[in-house]
Amino acid sequence: LGTRKSNHHMSAAAVAQVAQVARRHVPKGAHSWPRALPALNPKENRSNTKVDASHFEPLGSWSSEKLNTSRQENPFLMTWVPGKARDAVPNMTHGEGPYLYDDKGKQYLDWTSQAVCANLGHDVPETVVEAAAQQMRALPFVYGGIGITEVRTRLNQLMGEILPGDLSAAVFPSSGAEANEAGIMMARRYTGKQKIVSWYRSYHGATANAGAATGDFRRWYGSDSVPGFVKAFNPFPLFFNHGGPMANSEEQVAAALQMLEEQILNEGPDTIASIVMESIVGAGGCLVMPPGYMQGVRALCDEYGILMHADEVMVGFGRTGELFGFQNYEGVLPDIVSAAKGISSASIPLSMTACNSDIMTFFDDKPLGWGSTYQAHPVALACAYENIKYLLQHDFVGRVQAMAPLFEANIQQLADRHPSIKQYRAIGMFGCMDIHDTTGKNPKLQHHAPHEAFLKYKKAYAENGLVGLHRYPHVHCAPPLNITEDQLLDGFDRLDRALFVLDDALGYDRIVEERIAV
Repeated sequence: LGTRKSNHHMSAAAVAQVAQVARRHVPKGAHSWPRALPALNPKENRSNTKVDASHFEPLGSWSSEKLNTSRQENPFLMTWVPGKARDAVPNMTHGEGPYLYDDKGKQYLDWTSQAVCANLGHDVPETVVEAAAQQMRALPFVYGGIGITEVRTRLNQLMGEILPGDLSAAVFPSSGAEANEAGIMMARRYTGKQKIVSWYRSYHGATANAGAATGDFRRWYGSDSVPGFVKAFNPFPLFFNHGGPMANSEEQVAAALQMLEEQILNEGPDTIASIVMESIVGAGGCLVMPPGYMQGVRALCDEYGILMHADEVMVGFGRTGELFGFQNYEGVLPDIVSAAKGISSASIPLSMTACNSDIMTFFDDKPLGWGSTYQAHPVALACAYENIKYLLQHDFVGRVQAMAPLFEANIQQLADRHPSIKQYRAIGMFGCMDIHDTTGKNPKLQHHAPHEAFLKYKKAYAENGLVGLHRYPHVHCAPPLNITEDQLLDGFDRLDRALFVLDDALGYDRIVEERIAV
Protein backbone atom coordinates (compact mmCIF):
# COMPACT_ATOMS: atom_id res chain seq x y z
CA LEU A 1 0.00 0.00 0.00
CA GLY A 2 3.03 2.26 0.42
CA THR A 3 3.40 5.37 2.60
CA ARG A 4 2.89 8.16 0.07
CA LYS A 5 0.65 10.99 1.15
CA SER A 6 -2.57 11.31 -0.76
CA ASN A 7 -4.12 14.59 -1.80
CA HIS A 8 -7.54 12.96 -1.65
CA HIS A 9 -9.53 13.15 1.54
CA MET A 10 -10.44 9.65 2.91
CA SER A 11 -13.41 8.91 5.09
CA ALA A 12 -12.84 7.59 8.56
CA ALA A 13 -14.28 4.17 7.53
CA ALA A 14 -11.90 3.92 4.59
CA VAL A 15 -8.97 4.85 6.76
CA ALA A 16 -9.96 2.10 9.23
CA GLN A 17 -10.23 -0.49 6.42
CA VAL A 18 -6.82 0.44 5.02
CA ALA A 19 -5.34 0.17 8.49
CA GLN A 20 -6.85 -3.29 8.93
CA VAL A 21 -5.42 -4.55 5.61
CA ALA A 22 -2.08 -3.05 6.44
CA ARG A 23 -1.93 -5.04 9.66
CA ARG A 24 -2.68 -8.40 7.80
CA HIS A 25 0.35 -10.16 6.42
CA VAL A 26 -0.36 -13.01 3.90
CA PRO A 27 2.60 -15.40 3.59
CA LYS A 28 3.60 -17.03 0.36
CA GLY A 29 3.17 -20.80 0.67
CA ALA A 30 0.97 -23.88 0.33
CA HIS A 31 -0.12 -24.58 3.86
CA SER A 32 -2.92 -26.94 4.91
CA TRP A 33 -6.42 -25.93 6.02
CA PRO A 34 -7.69 -26.76 9.47
CA ARG A 35 -10.28 -29.57 9.45
CA ALA A 36 -11.83 -31.53 12.24
CA LEU A 37 -11.63 -35.34 11.88
CA PRO A 38 -14.91 -37.25 11.94
CA ALA A 39 -15.88 -38.49 15.35
CA LEU A 40 -15.85 -42.22 16.14
CA ASN A 41 -19.22 -43.87 16.38
CA PRO A 42 -18.22 -46.19 19.24
CA LYS A 43 -19.39 -49.80 19.24
CA GLU A 44 -18.85 -52.51 21.79
CA ASN A 45 -15.82 -54.60 20.78
CA ARG A 46 -15.47 -56.70 23.90
CA SER A 47 -17.42 -59.89 23.35
CA ASN A 48 -19.50 -61.12 26.20
CA THR A 49 -18.07 -64.61 25.83
CA LYS A 50 -20.86 -67.08 26.23
CA VAL A 51 -19.91 -70.28 24.48
CA ASP A 52 -22.58 -72.91 23.98
CA ALA A 53 -21.71 -75.87 26.21
CA SER A 54 -22.64 -78.24 23.40
CA HIS A 55 -19.43 -77.22 21.59
CA PHE A 56 -17.64 -79.50 24.01
CA GLU A 57 -19.75 -82.49 23.04
CA PRO A 58 -18.19 -84.93 20.51
CA LEU A 59 -18.53 -84.23 16.80
CA GLY A 60 -21.50 -86.12 15.46
CA SER A 61 -23.62 -85.61 18.55
CA TRP A 62 -25.64 -82.57 17.44
CA SER A 63 -29.18 -83.35 16.33
CA SER A 64 -30.61 -82.29 12.98
CA GLU A 65 -32.73 -79.72 14.77
CA LYS A 66 -29.66 -78.32 16.53
CA LEU A 67 -27.71 -78.12 13.25
CA ASN A 68 -30.51 -76.40 11.38
CA THR A 69 -31.18 -73.94 14.18
CA SER A 70 -27.50 -73.05 14.33
CA ARG A 71 -27.40 -72.46 10.58
CA GLN A 72 -30.35 -70.11 10.84
CA GLU A 73 -28.91 -68.18 13.77
CA ASN A 74 -25.32 -68.16 12.50
CA PRO A 75 -25.53 -67.81 8.70
CA PHE A 76 -22.52 -68.25 6.46
CA LEU A 77 -21.88 -67.54 2.79
CA MET A 78 -21.89 -69.92 -0.14
CA THR A 79 -19.51 -69.40 -3.08
CA TRP A 80 -20.99 -69.48 -6.59
CA VAL A 81 -24.63 -69.38 -5.46
CA PRO A 82 -26.56 -66.94 -3.23
CA GLY A 83 -26.13 -67.39 0.51
CA LYS A 84 -29.71 -68.54 1.09
CA ALA A 85 -28.99 -71.61 -1.05
CA ARG A 86 -27.40 -73.11 2.08
CA ASP A 87 -30.90 -73.90 3.35
CA ALA A 88 -31.34 -76.53 0.62
CA VAL A 89 -27.97 -78.24 1.18
CA PRO A 90 -28.22 -81.44 3.26
CA ASN A 91 -26.31 -82.00 6.48
CA MET A 92 -23.88 -84.78 5.59
CA THR A 93 -22.80 -87.00 8.47
CA HIS A 94 -20.49 -89.65 7.03
CA GLY A 95 -19.32 -91.41 3.92
CA GLU A 96 -18.54 -94.93 2.81
CA GLY A 97 -16.92 -95.74 -0.51
CA PRO A 98 -18.68 -93.66 -3.19
CA TYR A 99 -21.66 -92.96 -0.90
CA LEU A 100 -22.55 -90.07 1.39
CA TYR A 101 -25.21 -90.12 4.11
CA ASP A 102 -27.19 -87.19 5.46
CA ASP A 103 -28.54 -86.63 8.96
CA LYS A 104 -31.84 -88.26 7.99
CA GLY A 105 -30.12 -91.46 6.94
CA LYS A 106 -30.57 -90.90 3.21
CA GLN A 107 -27.86 -92.39 1.02
CA TYR A 108 -26.41 -90.48 -1.93
CA LEU A 109 -24.08 -91.81 -4.61
CA ASP A 110 -21.41 -89.17 -5.21
CA TRP A 111 -21.67 -88.83 -8.98
CA THR A 112 -19.00 -86.17 -9.49
CA SER A 113 -16.56 -87.02 -6.67
CA GLN A 114 -17.66 -83.72 -5.12
CA ALA A 115 -15.90 -81.12 -7.31
CA VAL A 116 -14.09 -83.91 -9.23
CA CYS A 117 -11.62 -84.26 -6.38
CA ALA A 118 -12.68 -87.02 -3.95
CA ASN A 119 -11.13 -89.60 -6.29
CA LEU A 120 -11.01 -92.33 -3.64
CA GLY A 121 -14.54 -91.67 -2.49
CA HIS A 122 -15.21 -91.20 1.19
CA ASP A 123 -13.06 -93.89 2.79
CA VAL A 124 -9.59 -92.45 3.29
CA PRO A 125 -6.94 -95.20 3.10
CA GLU A 126 -5.67 -96.04 6.57
CA THR A 127 -2.12 -95.25 5.47
CA VAL A 128 -3.20 -91.66 4.80
CA VAL A 129 -4.84 -91.36 8.22
CA GLU A 130 -1.77 -92.81 9.92
CA ALA A 131 0.63 -90.55 8.01
CA ALA A 132 -1.37 -87.44 8.95
CA ALA A 133 -1.46 -88.46 12.61
CA GLN A 134 2.26 -89.33 12.69
CA GLN A 135 3.23 -86.02 11.09
CA MET A 136 0.97 -84.06 13.46
CA ARG A 137 2.63 -85.75 16.42
CA ALA A 138 6.18 -85.32 15.09
CA LEU A 139 6.01 -81.84 13.58
CA PRO A 140 2.60 -80.38 12.65
CA PHE A 141 4.00 -77.31 10.93
CA VAL A 142 7.19 -75.68 9.82
CA TYR A 143 7.36 -72.66 7.54
CA GLY A 144 8.97 -73.57 4.22
CA GLY A 145 11.74 -70.99 4.50
CA ILE A 146 12.68 -71.99 8.05
CA GLY A 147 12.78 -75.78 7.90
CA ILE A 148 12.41 -78.63 5.41
CA THR A 149 10.67 -81.79 6.56
CA GLU A 150 11.50 -85.29 5.42
CA VAL A 151 8.12 -85.66 3.76
CA ARG A 152 8.78 -82.54 1.65
CA THR A 153 11.96 -84.11 0.30
CA ARG A 154 10.30 -87.48 -0.22
CA LEU A 155 7.25 -86.11 -2.04
CA ASN A 156 9.44 -83.89 -4.19
CA GLN A 157 11.46 -86.93 -5.27
CA LEU A 158 8.33 -89.00 -5.90
CA MET A 159 6.83 -86.28 -8.10
CA GLY A 160 10.05 -86.07 -10.10
CA GLU A 161 9.84 -89.83 -10.66
CA ILE A 162 6.25 -89.89 -11.91
CA LEU A 163 6.25 -86.65 -13.95
CA PRO A 164 7.45 -87.19 -17.53
CA GLY A 165 10.44 -85.57 -19.19
CA ASP A 166 12.38 -83.04 -17.15
CA LEU A 167 9.35 -81.84 -15.20
CA SER A 168 9.69 -81.74 -11.43
CA ALA A 169 7.74 -80.28 -8.52
CA ALA A 170 8.63 -76.69 -7.64
CA VAL A 171 6.18 -75.65 -4.91
CA PHE A 172 3.26 -77.19 -3.04
CA PRO A 173 0.54 -74.56 -2.42
CA SER A 174 -2.84 -75.29 -0.83
CA SER A 175 -5.31 -74.97 -3.72
CA GLY A 176 -5.56 -75.25 -7.48
CA ALA A 177 -5.98 -71.48 -7.77
CA GLU A 178 -2.77 -70.92 -5.82
CA ALA A 179 -0.94 -73.48 -7.98
CA ASN A 180 -2.01 -71.49 -11.04
CA GLU A 181 -0.97 -68.24 -9.37
CA ALA A 182 2.48 -69.69 -8.79
CA GLY A 183 2.65 -70.92 -12.39
CA ILE A 184 1.64 -67.53 -13.77
CA MET A 185 4.22 -65.73 -11.63
CA MET A 186 6.81 -68.30 -12.64
CA ALA A 187 6.13 -67.69 -16.34
CA ARG A 188 6.24 -63.92 -15.99
CA ARG A 189 9.45 -63.91 -13.98
CA TYR A 190 11.19 -66.45 -16.23
CA THR A 191 10.26 -64.81 -19.55
CA GLY A 192 10.21 -61.18 -18.44
CA LYS A 193 6.86 -60.88 -20.26
CA GLN A 194 3.44 -60.15 -18.77
CA LYS A 195 0.55 -61.35 -20.93
CA ILE A 196 -1.17 -64.65 -20.25
CA VAL A 197 -3.35 -66.23 -22.95
CA SER A 198 -6.16 -68.57 -21.88
CA TRP A 199 -9.45 -69.88 -23.27
CA TYR A 200 -12.97 -68.53 -22.82
CA ARG A 201 -14.21 -72.03 -21.99
CA SER A 202 -12.03 -72.49 -18.92
CA TYR A 203 -11.77 -72.24 -15.16
CA HIS A 204 -8.48 -71.76 -13.31
CA GLY A 205 -9.50 -70.60 -9.82
CA ALA A 206 -10.89 -67.59 -7.99
CA THR A 207 -7.80 -65.73 -6.79
CA ALA A 208 -6.77 -62.58 -8.66
CA ASN A 209 -4.62 -63.93 -11.50
CA ALA A 210 -6.25 -67.36 -11.62
CA GLY A 211 -9.63 -65.63 -11.83
CA ALA A 212 -8.40 -63.37 -14.61
CA ALA A 213 -7.14 -66.42 -16.52
CA THR A 214 -10.58 -68.01 -16.10
CA GLY A 215 -12.90 -67.69 -19.07
CA ASP A 216 -16.30 -68.68 -17.70
CA PHE A 217 -18.83 -66.62 -15.73
CA ARG A 218 -16.82 -66.75 -12.53
CA ARG A 219 -14.40 -64.22 -14.03
CA TRP A 220 -17.18 -61.62 -14.03
CA TYR A 221 -17.27 -61.30 -10.23
CA GLY A 222 -14.23 -59.03 -10.13
CA SER A 223 -11.35 -60.59 -12.05
CA ASP A 224 -12.09 -58.86 -15.37
CA SER A 225 -10.25 -55.76 -14.22
CA VAL A 226 -6.93 -57.55 -13.65
CA PRO A 227 -4.54 -56.47 -16.45
CA GLY A 228 -2.33 -58.69 -18.58
CA PHE A 229 -4.79 -61.43 -19.60
CA VAL A 230 -5.95 -62.26 -23.12
CA LYS A 231 -8.82 -64.61 -24.00
CA ALA A 232 -8.86 -66.89 -27.02
CA PHE A 233 -11.23 -69.47 -28.49
CA ASN A 234 -10.27 -73.12 -28.14
CA PRO A 235 -11.52 -75.65 -30.75
CA PHE A 236 -14.98 -75.73 -29.13
CA PRO A 237 -16.80 -72.39 -29.49
CA LEU A 238 -20.51 -72.52 -28.72
CA PHE A 239 -22.03 -70.98 -31.83
CA PHE A 240 -19.64 -71.42 -34.76
CA ASN A 241 -17.22 -73.95 -36.19
CA HIS A 242 -13.61 -73.14 -36.90
CA GLY A 243 -13.11 -73.48 -40.65
CA GLY A 244 -16.82 -73.12 -41.41
CA PRO A 245 -19.91 -75.28 -40.88
CA MET A 246 -18.77 -78.01 -43.29
CA ALA A 247 -15.17 -78.29 -42.10
CA ASN A 248 -13.95 -81.68 -40.95
CA SER A 249 -11.98 -82.19 -37.73
CA GLU A 250 -8.59 -81.69 -39.38
CA GLU A 251 -9.74 -78.47 -41.04
CA GLN A 252 -11.26 -77.20 -37.79
CA VAL A 253 -8.00 -77.81 -35.95
CA ALA A 254 -6.00 -76.00 -38.63
CA ALA A 255 -8.38 -73.03 -38.55
CA ALA A 256 -8.35 -72.88 -34.73
CA LEU A 257 -4.56 -72.90 -34.67
CA GLN A 258 -4.36 -70.24 -37.38
CA MET A 259 -6.77 -68.08 -35.38
CA LEU A 260 -4.62 -68.56 -32.28
CA GLU A 261 -1.43 -67.72 -34.17
CA GLU A 262 -2.96 -64.55 -35.59
CA GLN A 263 -4.01 -63.52 -32.09
CA ILE A 264 -0.46 -64.16 -30.83
CA LEU A 265 0.94 -62.00 -33.62
CA ASN A 266 -1.54 -59.21 -32.97
CA GLU A 267 -0.84 -59.24 -29.23
CA GLY A 268 2.90 -59.38 -29.87
CA PRO A 269 4.83 -62.60 -29.19
CA ASP A 270 7.37 -60.65 -27.16
CA THR A 271 4.62 -59.66 -24.70
CA ILE A 272 3.18 -63.14 -24.00
CA ALA A 273 4.63 -65.12 -21.10
CA SER A 274 2.50 -68.26 -21.34
CA ILE A 275 -0.58 -69.95 -22.69
CA VAL A 276 -2.55 -71.50 -19.83
CA MET A 277 -5.01 -74.28 -20.61
CA GLU A 278 -6.75 -77.19 -18.96
CA SER A 279 -5.47 -80.30 -20.71
CA ILE A 280 -9.07 -81.56 -20.68
CA VAL A 281 -11.49 -78.74 -19.93
CA GLY A 282 -13.36 -79.69 -16.76
CA ALA A 283 -16.31 -77.63 -15.58
CA GLY A 284 -16.69 -76.30 -19.13
CA GLY A 285 -17.78 -79.70 -20.37
CA CYS A 286 -15.07 -82.42 -20.38
CA LEU A 287 -13.61 -81.05 -23.61
CA VAL A 288 -10.94 -83.33 -25.03
CA MET A 289 -8.83 -81.47 -27.57
CA PRO A 290 -9.09 -82.94 -31.09
CA PRO A 291 -6.10 -84.73 -32.68
CA GLY A 292 -3.34 -82.32 -33.60
CA TYR A 293 -4.55 -79.33 -31.63
CA MET A 294 -2.42 -79.62 -28.50
CA GLN A 295 0.55 -80.52 -30.67
CA GLY A 296 -0.12 -77.36 -32.65
CA VAL A 297 -0.29 -75.22 -29.51
CA ARG A 298 3.01 -76.71 -28.33
CA ALA A 299 4.58 -75.87 -31.70
CA LEU A 300 3.28 -72.28 -31.58
CA CYS A 301 4.70 -71.86 -28.09
CA ASP A 302 8.08 -73.10 -29.29
CA GLU A 303 7.99 -70.88 -32.37
CA TYR A 304 7.27 -67.69 -30.45
CA GLY A 305 9.10 -68.26 -27.16
CA ILE A 306 5.94 -68.73 -25.10
CA LEU A 307 5.67 -71.15 -22.17
CA MET A 308 2.99 -73.85 -22.24
CA HIS A 309 1.19 -74.18 -18.90
CA ALA A 310 -1.07 -77.22 -18.44
CA ASP A 311 -3.70 -76.90 -15.72
CA GLU A 312 -4.17 -80.45 -14.39
CA VAL A 313 -6.10 -79.41 -11.28
CA MET A 314 -9.21 -81.42 -12.15
CA VAL A 315 -7.92 -84.31 -14.26
CA GLY A 316 -4.47 -85.01 -12.80
CA PHE A 317 -3.65 -88.25 -10.96
CA GLY A 318 -5.55 -90.77 -13.03
CA ARG A 319 -8.99 -89.34 -13.82
CA THR A 320 -8.57 -89.69 -17.62
CA GLY A 321 -6.81 -93.06 -17.71
CA GLU A 322 -3.41 -91.39 -17.75
CA LEU A 323 -1.59 -90.07 -14.71
CA PHE A 324 -1.84 -86.56 -16.18
CA GLY A 325 -4.32 -85.30 -18.75
CA PHE A 326 -1.70 -83.89 -21.12
CA GLN A 327 -0.35 -87.45 -21.56
CA ASN A 328 -3.39 -88.14 -23.74
CA TYR A 329 -1.75 -85.98 -26.43
CA GLU A 330 1.22 -87.71 -28.01
CA GLY A 331 4.46 -85.75 -27.97
CA VAL A 332 3.16 -82.86 -25.86
CA LEU A 333 5.22 -81.92 -22.80
CA PRO A 334 4.26 -78.66 -21.05
CA ASP A 335 6.77 -76.29 -19.47
CA ILE A 336 4.63 -75.71 -16.36
CA VAL A 337 2.07 -78.03 -14.76
CA SER A 338 -0.35 -77.15 -11.97
CA ALA A 339 -2.22 -79.88 -10.11
CA ALA A 340 -4.40 -80.25 -7.01
CA LYS A 341 -7.57 -82.19 -6.11
CA GLY A 342 -6.38 -85.73 -6.96
CA ILE A 343 -2.97 -85.14 -5.40
CA SER A 344 -4.55 -85.86 -2.02
CA SER A 345 -7.90 -87.18 -3.29
CA ALA A 346 -9.36 -84.18 -1.42
CA SER A 347 -8.52 -85.64 1.99
CA ILE A 348 -6.72 -82.37 2.77
CA PRO A 349 -6.08 -79.14 0.80
CA LEU A 350 -2.89 -79.37 -1.26
CA SER A 351 -1.69 -78.52 -4.75
CA MET A 352 1.51 -78.56 -6.78
CA THR A 353 3.20 -76.43 -9.39
CA ALA A 354 5.83 -78.22 -11.47
CA CYS A 355 8.19 -76.86 -14.10
CA ASN A 356 10.93 -77.96 -16.49
CA SER A 357 14.61 -77.99 -15.63
CA ASP A 358 15.40 -74.71 -17.39
CA ILE A 359 12.86 -72.83 -15.28
CA MET A 360 14.01 -74.60 -12.12
CA THR A 361 17.64 -73.62 -12.79
CA PHE A 362 16.64 -70.02 -13.59
CA PHE A 363 15.36 -69.55 -10.04
CA ASP A 364 18.47 -70.96 -8.37
CA ASP A 365 19.79 -67.44 -7.83
CA LYS A 366 16.57 -65.45 -7.66
CA PRO A 367 13.25 -65.73 -5.78
CA LEU A 368 10.12 -67.09 -7.40
CA GLY A 369 8.13 -64.06 -6.28
CA TRP A 370 5.18 -66.10 -5.05
CA GLY A 371 4.63 -67.53 -1.59
CA SER A 372 2.14 -68.68 1.01
CA THR A 373 2.37 -69.38 4.72
CA TYR A 374 1.06 -72.91 4.26
CA GLN A 375 3.07 -73.75 1.13
CA ALA A 376 4.46 -77.28 1.66
CA HIS A 377 2.46 -77.81 4.86
CA PRO A 378 3.94 -81.03 6.30
CA VAL A 379 0.62 -82.65 7.31
CA ALA A 380 -0.84 -82.00 3.86
CA LEU A 381 2.33 -83.33 2.22
CA ALA A 382 2.13 -86.50 4.34
CA CYS A 383 -1.46 -87.12 3.21
CA ALA A 384 -0.59 -86.53 -0.45
CA TYR A 385 2.53 -88.70 -0.24
CA GLU A 386 0.57 -91.70 1.01
CA ASN A 387 -2.34 -91.00 -1.35
CA ILE A 388 -0.10 -91.01 -4.44
CA LYS A 389 1.67 -94.18 -3.31
CA TYR A 390 -1.76 -95.79 -2.82
CA LEU A 391 -2.77 -94.81 -6.37
CA LEU A 392 0.46 -96.28 -7.74
CA GLN A 393 0.41 -99.47 -5.66
CA HIS A 394 -3.17 -100.24 -6.67
CA ASP A 395 -2.65 -99.24 -10.33
CA PHE A 396 -5.52 -96.77 -10.49
CA VAL A 397 -4.48 -95.65 -13.97
CA GLY A 398 -4.90 -99.23 -15.17
CA ARG A 399 -8.15 -99.53 -13.25
CA VAL A 400 -9.58 -96.43 -14.93
CA GLN A 401 -8.50 -97.72 -18.34
CA ALA A 402 -10.28 -101.02 -17.64
CA MET A 403 -13.49 -99.29 -16.48
CA ALA A 404 -13.54 -96.69 -19.27
CA PRO A 405 -15.34 -98.80 -21.93
CA LEU A 406 -18.21 -99.62 -19.55
CA PHE A 407 -18.33 -96.00 -18.40
CA GLU A 408 -18.59 -94.61 -21.95
CA ALA A 409 -21.03 -97.32 -23.09
CA ASN A 410 -23.45 -96.22 -20.38
CA ILE A 411 -23.11 -92.55 -21.31
CA GLN A 412 -23.75 -93.50 -24.93
CA GLN A 413 -26.84 -95.41 -23.84
CA LEU A 414 -28.19 -92.41 -21.96
CA ALA A 415 -27.56 -90.19 -24.98
CA ASP A 416 -29.52 -92.60 -27.15
CA ARG A 417 -32.42 -92.81 -24.68
CA HIS A 418 -32.87 -89.14 -23.84
CA PRO A 419 -33.80 -86.60 -26.51
CA SER A 420 -32.64 -83.75 -24.29
CA ILE A 421 -29.03 -84.90 -24.76
CA LYS A 422 -27.44 -83.23 -27.76
CA GLN A 423 -24.04 -84.96 -27.55
CA TYR A 424 -21.53 -86.35 -25.09
CA ARG A 425 -17.81 -86.71 -24.46
CA ALA A 426 -15.94 -89.20 -22.29
CA ILE A 427 -12.36 -90.03 -21.45
CA GLY A 428 -11.32 -92.44 -18.72
CA MET A 429 -13.77 -91.92 -15.86
CA PHE A 430 -14.68 -88.39 -16.84
CA GLY A 431 -17.71 -87.67 -18.99
CA CYS A 432 -20.17 -84.95 -19.86
CA MET A 433 -23.45 -84.66 -21.76
CA ASP A 434 -24.67 -81.42 -23.32
CA ILE A 435 -28.36 -80.55 -23.03
CA HIS A 436 -30.41 -78.79 -25.72
CA ASP A 437 -34.04 -77.68 -25.79
CA THR A 438 -36.71 -78.79 -28.24
CA THR A 439 -35.58 -76.17 -30.76
CA GLY A 440 -31.99 -77.39 -30.61
CA LYS A 441 -30.78 -74.33 -28.73
CA ASN A 442 -28.60 -74.03 -25.63
CA PRO A 443 -31.07 -73.71 -22.71
CA LYS A 444 -28.55 -72.21 -20.24
CA LEU A 445 -26.24 -69.43 -21.35
CA GLN A 446 -23.82 -68.22 -18.71
CA HIS A 447 -25.53 -64.89 -18.13
CA HIS A 448 -28.97 -66.47 -17.69
CA ALA A 449 -30.51 -67.99 -14.58
CA PRO A 450 -31.11 -71.76 -14.81
CA HIS A 451 -34.12 -72.85 -16.83
CA GLU A 452 -36.96 -74.15 -14.65
CA ALA A 453 -36.41 -77.56 -16.24
CA PHE A 454 -32.95 -77.77 -14.66
CA LEU A 455 -34.41 -77.05 -11.23
CA LYS A 456 -36.84 -79.94 -11.65
CA TYR A 457 -33.99 -82.14 -12.84
CA LYS A 458 -31.82 -81.19 -9.85
CA LYS A 459 -34.65 -82.14 -7.49
CA ALA A 460 -35.09 -85.49 -9.25
CA TYR A 461 -31.33 -86.02 -9.17
CA ALA A 462 -31.32 -85.74 -5.37
CA GLU A 463 -34.54 -87.74 -4.97
CA ASN A 464 -32.91 -90.59 -6.90
CA GLY A 465 -30.02 -90.56 -4.47
CA LEU A 466 -27.37 -88.72 -6.46
CA VAL A 467 -25.24 -85.84 -5.25
CA GLY A 468 -22.85 -83.87 -7.38
CA LEU A 469 -21.73 -80.73 -9.10
CA HIS A 470 -24.12 -79.05 -11.58
CA ARG A 471 -22.83 -76.85 -14.41
CA TYR A 472 -25.78 -76.48 -16.79
CA PRO A 473 -26.23 -77.04 -19.71
CA HIS A 474 -23.68 -79.76 -19.02
CA VAL A 475 -24.35 -82.95 -17.07
CA HIS A 476 -21.07 -84.23 -15.65
CA CYS A 477 -20.27 -87.82 -14.76
CA ALA A 478 -17.13 -88.29 -12.66
CA PRO A 479 -17.65 -90.83 -9.88
CA PRO A 480 -14.85 -91.89 -7.52
CA LEU A 481 -12.16 -93.90 -9.28
CA ASN A 482 -12.59 -96.85 -6.90
CA ILE A 483 -16.28 -97.31 -7.70
CA THR A 484 -17.24 -100.92 -8.50
CA GLU A 485 -18.96 -101.97 -11.72
CA ASP A 486 -22.25 -102.65 -9.89
CA GLN A 487 -22.11 -99.26 -8.18
CA LEU A 488 -21.33 -97.57 -11.51
CA LEU A 489 -24.31 -99.23 -13.21
CA ASP A 490 -26.52 -98.26 -10.27
CA GLY A 491 -25.37 -94.66 -10.64
CA PHE A 492 -26.25 -94.58 -14.32
CA ASP A 493 -29.69 -96.05 -13.52
CA ARG A 494 -30.29 -93.25 -11.00
CA LEU A 495 -29.15 -90.64 -13.50
CA ASP A 496 -31.36 -92.21 -16.18
CA ARG A 497 -34.45 -91.67 -14.01
CA ALA A 498 -33.50 -88.05 -13.31
CA LEU A 499 -32.93 -87.36 -17.02
CA PHE A 500 -36.46 -88.51 -17.85
CA VAL A 501 -37.68 -85.68 -15.61
CA LEU A 502 -35.44 -83.27 -17.54
CA ASP A 503 -36.76 -84.58 -20.88
CA ASP A 504 -40.32 -83.99 -19.72
CA ALA A 505 -39.58 -80.56 -18.22
CA LEU A 506 -38.05 -79.40 -21.50
CA GLY A 507 -41.12 -80.63 -23.41
CA TYR A 508 -39.63 -83.67 -25.12
CA ASP A 509 -42.17 -86.20 -23.90
CA ARG A 510 -44.92 -84.13 -25.47
CA ILE A 511 -43.04 -84.13 -28.77
CA VAL A 512 -42.66 -87.92 -28.65
CA GLU A 513 -46.36 -88.33 -27.88
CA GLU A 514 -47.30 -86.04 -30.78
CA ARG A 515 -45.13 -88.04 -33.19
CA ILE A 516 -46.66 -91.32 -32.02
CA ALA A 517 -50.14 -89.87 -32.49
CA VAL A 518 -49.31 -88.83 -36.06
